[in-house]
Amino acid sequence: MVRRRRLTEQKTLKDLKGYAIVGNHSAVKTCLWLKKSLKDEGFCYKQKFYGIKSHRCLQLTPALKCNLSCIHCWRPLDLLPDIKEWDEPELIVEESIKAQRRLLSGFFGTKGVNRKKLDEAMQPNQVAISLIGEPTLYPKIAELVEEFNRRQMTTFLVTNGTNPKAIEEAEPYQLYISLTAYDEESHRALNRPKGNLWENILNSLKLMAEKKTRTVLRLTLMKNLNMRPEKFALLIERAMPRFVEAKAYMHLGYSRYRLEREAMPSHEEVRKFSEELERLTDYRITDESPISRVVLLERA
Repeated sequence: MVRRRRLTEQKTLKDLKGYAIVGNHSAVKTCLWLKKSLKDEGFCYKQKFYGIKSHRCLQLTPALKCNLSCIHCWRPLDLLPDIKEWDEPELIVEESIKAQRRLLSGFFGTKGVNRKKLDEAMQPNQVAISLIGEPTLYPKIAELVEEFNRRQMTTFLVTNGTNPKAIEEAEPYQLYISLTAYDEESHRALNRPKGNLWENILNSLKLMAEKKTRTVLRLTLMKNLNMRPEKFALLIERAMPRFVEAKAYMHLGYSRYRLEREAMPSHEEVRKFSEELERLTDYRITDESPISRVVLLERA
């Protein structure tokens, strides 16, 4: 259930460890699975599902701001309220790769690191444009994706779907729309939007169905709050993505101020939800990652 006590989210991004600030409004952070992969201790579910290499993935946001205040978000919600000057895509790409290399440089002296993988990691060939904030608030997101594409990097763009124009214009290798709500009422309760944005999301889902690129609808599931497969089935039908990810909310970071641990479903509960989606849609379960509590469905 949603916590009713007063929130204490007082830190901002500047106070958090592990982020490298890039330019005026971007940031890079090496993820847990990249670090594990460097030590041959595992890899993220995106490598298992989609074939990317975790140790060569650059995790980036081009916009340290968001238009939602989702209760499940593990990030701090107090980011950059006003960005006066937007950096050019070329600068963000160049400086984010440099930032990634700086973040990785300490691993050269770390015991147990696979040196071959570390050398490869210094030349990232995959970028996850997500991390923190809403990336499509960067007004040149389509150009940024194109700049990464031009450098032969696989691009995964993850968005909350509130900016249909960006969905229409950007051509990443893989486009994600991340959903926690299934109608306007749940959107207001769970996403706490800054403005009336539900119609924008519906428009983005319709645009997703028209995209030629690979598409994914990610459903972030919270126990007793939004695990309604019959409701999400209607949105899946509207978006017609190639893949659907049913993934558990994880009780991490700042979300712990807003939700109890019981809101995090088990992998078995996510699997049961996914099996119900199978029954309701033309999608079939093709893979899963119990450690990440995620199930992959693909259009039949």
